[in-house]
Order: sequence, then C-alpha cells, then structure tokens
Amino acid sequence: MPSRVPTALWAQQFQRPSACKTSLQDQIRQMLVAAILDGQLPSDAALPSSRELADQLGVARNTVVLAYQLLVEEGYLISRERSGHFVNPKMLEGLRDFAPESPVVATNDAGPATRPVWRDRIAHPPSEQRNIVKPANWQNYAFPFIYGQFDQSLFPANDWRECCMKALSVMEIRNWAPDLIERDDESLIQQIRTRVLPRRGVFAMPDEIVITNGCQQALYLIADLLCDADTTVGFENPGYPDARNIFENRKARLLPLAVDSNGISPDAQGDSFARCNYVYVTPSHQCPTTATMPIERRRALLDRATQHDFVIIEDDYESENTFSGTPHPALKSLDKADRVIYVGSLSKTFAPGLRLGYVVGPRELIRELRALRRLMVRHPVAYIQRAFATFLALGHHDALLRRLAHAYSERSQALMAALANHLPEVRYVQVTGGASCWVEGPPWLDAARLAADAQAASVLIEPGNVFFMNDDEGRRYFRMGFSAIPLDKIEPGVRALAQCVRAQQPTS
Repeated sequence: MPSRVPTALWAQQFQRPSACKTSLQDQIRQMLVAAILDGQLPSDAALPSSRELADQLGVARNTVVLAYQLLVEEGYLISRERSGHFVNPKMLEGLRDFAPESPVVATNDAGPATRPVWRDRIAHPPSEQRNIVKPANWQNYAFPFIYGQFDQSLFPANDWRECCMKALSVMEIRNWAPDLIERDDESLIQQIRTRVLPRRGVFAMPDEIVITNGCQQALYLIADLLCDADTTVGFENPGYPDARNIFENRKARLLPLAVDSNGISPDAQGDSFARCNYVYVTPSHQCPTTATMPIERRRALLDRATQHDFVIIEDDYESENTFSGTPHPALKSLDKADRVIYVGSLSKTFAPGLRLGYVVGPRELIRELRALRRLMVRHPVAYIQRAFATFLALGHHDALLRRLAHAYSERSQALMAALANHLPEVRYVQVTGGASCWVEGPPWLDAARLAADAQAASVLIEPGNVFFMNDDEGRRYFRMGFSAIPLDKIEPGVRALAQCVRAQQPTS
C-alpha cells in the first residue's frame, strides 16, 4: 500500500519563499519536483489531496490542482481515480540507474594529491584585462547613469510575448527545434536583408550574412579567424575596451588612432595606416565619445584602405539609435571593393540580454565564420532567431525605435541641461543619438575616484580611463548613460554627482 508522507513534512518542505517573483503554481511545482528528484519522497508515495495541500500552503485549491496536473503530464506524478496523486516510481527508477552502487573512496598510496596550479597554466588570464565594470545590482541604485542596460518601462512586453507565442505554435516549432548546425533562421536573415540593412544603405545576399550571439561574439569570431601575432590592428583611442581585449587576446598588435570630435581623421594618422592589416572603427556613434564620422572622412578612410591594402572592421553597434529618425549611411554602404566587414546588433536597443548580432561580409569570409561559429556554439538559439524575425516582420521593431528615439532625445536634453546647470566646469560632447554622453572633467578631476564616491551616493557613472590604451590618458573623463534612468531622475542625479565633484575641487 502506498505510504503517505506526514503532514508535518509538507508544512516544512513547502514554505512559500518571501521574495520569490515566480507564480505560486510554479513555486509548488518546483518544490515538488525538488522533493522527488532529491529522494525525499519514497517511490509511489501518496501526496496530500489538493484541498489539504492548499490549506497547508494558504493558496487557492485550483493553484494546487493545476500544479498536480502539469506534473502528471510531465511524468513526475501518477493520478489514480478516487485515490489521489502519487510519486511515479519510474521517475525514481531512472534516478537509480545513474546512482553508484557503493561510495567511491579515493586512495593515494603515493602521498598527498598535488593539485594543478591553474594560474601557471593560463598564459593570458582574460579576467585581468581592463574592462568596463558595472554593479550587478545596478537597478537598486537611485541614479544609474550606466550604458547598455534597458529600461523596463520602454520594453514592448506585449509585442515580444506575441512573437514568442507565435514561435511556439505547432507549425513554427519544426522550423527552430532541429539542430541548424551551421545555418541560421532563414526568416531572420531575410528580415535583416530587407528591413534592417537597407536603412543603413547596405545590400547583401543571404550567404553574405551570419547571425551571432551579439556584437561581442561577432568581433571574437572575426579576430579569431583573422588575427595572430603578426597582425596589426589600427584601433580608435579612446575606443571600445572589449574589442581591444578581444584583439589583444588573439595576440594582435594594436596601433592607437587618435579620435577627435568627428571620429578618427584619415589625414591625421601619418604612416599609421601603412602598418595596419585591419582598422577597427565605430563611425556611426564612436565609442565612447559618440562622435559621428562625416561622409568625407568615410570616403577618405576607404581610399586609404585601398591604398594601403587593409580591411576595415565597422562596428555599427548603435546604428539604429538616432534622434533624427534616419540612420546615418553605414561605411559599408560606400564600400565598392569588399574592404569593410560590417558588424551590427539587433538587441542593443531592444534587450541586451537577448544577445543577437550579425556580420555582413564577402561570402568567402562568411562561410569561414559560420564554420568557426559551429566549433563554438553551433548557432545562436534558433527559437530566439525565429521570434525576433516575427518581431521585425510585424513592424514592432520599427515602432520601438520610434519610441526610443523620442525617449532618449528627451533624456539627453535633460542630461545636457543638468550638466550645464550643475557642472559648468565640465565639457561634454553634444548628444545627437545613441544612449550616452561623454564628459571631460577639469584637469584636477580623478574620474575613477569620482565614480567610487558617486556610487556611495547611489549615483552610477563609468570612469573613462578604461577606454584609453594608456590608463592615465582618460583620468578626467567619464561616461554617463541614460538608457536605464527615468527622465525625472536625471536632474537630481546630476545634482548629487556635482556634490561629489565639488569634494575633489582644490581649495586653493
């Protein structure tokens, strides 16, 4: 006869977590599954009736009924007419198949075991590279002026949910559930070709596009495929730290290219280009200054690429985020000789956690990038690709960009006004797009110290030194993002930051 677990055990096992954000039904299912898989419930054990368990947990009976039904469908429980619900013995039998018959005792007659010294085995620890650092709990700060995070109030939850549900339909599942191996979702490639790239003046065939897990993986694939110790990469200074770290990780030599208010100047680089195999640029919104490279400079850069036989890696991470509503033509759109490898993002303005990016380039290069990607992750999650393709096809992405342009334009104006009012001693780059403002403090300012002091006052900013190849060059610079901070928090946040700046100001 099946054993019935004492009521006291249920009361102990199924205490409702106080700060849990999942539904009660999901909490009950999770706790039941944990009890079964951890071996706390014997084979064929009888569970309380739905009414009894609901009374013990203080929840509605229907909540327990639905939890039981789902666990029956998943095979954890068995429902017996007029008898109730019981632990499925087959579930526990499956667990026993993987359990050792007896404990394995490690012996070593030669003396104490010697563990490997991992620090000596890792030649170039990535964790020791200089990176942008953001608190994991940034949402708990009153004034998060950080870049690359999303604002929940602007997230199109209903639109995205609709697209996810469509991707879960019976007819759609067969399109993304199989292993695509080296392929990408064809509908997403088509949407990028016809809806995304033409806005940037870029036209490409399907075999000239590959999907990646964000721009980050795109840059890593490119560097892994093309760079070694004999490669020289011209790199914006200041520039994107993660891209710099990726190239350095592949042993490439980095050649700093100075940046002014219009990005890098081809005419001011001297013989630097003659030494480059590749040049990495962010022409639409230079990282971190947000400067936009004029069309004349873009053409001049392409001319230098032909003249000195180097290839340009164009990181267009923030191309869609422009307040005018019309993105700047990409450098790739002017390329007539396949000298530009174009890297774009689909999720930067939407939800950075989705990690969706792509590379556009010559088909010979894209073929090898696909083969290399296969060795790393096969392909980005096909379900997400299919859902985002639907998001693009239904026009949700275009509508989101319009909302973001309006919201970010308001926030940038508020930020620049607050800086002018509360911090007249600093200089900043006029914001015309993107989601951040690059600020230069007075000569005496230590931005790293300022960031630490500001964090203690619940204000988050990003020190600028990490963007420079030489740490000392960026001592007085910092970046202020506004994608994740509400409009009404900007002015008081800058006011609080100003107090931290004043604390550093010399008295004499």
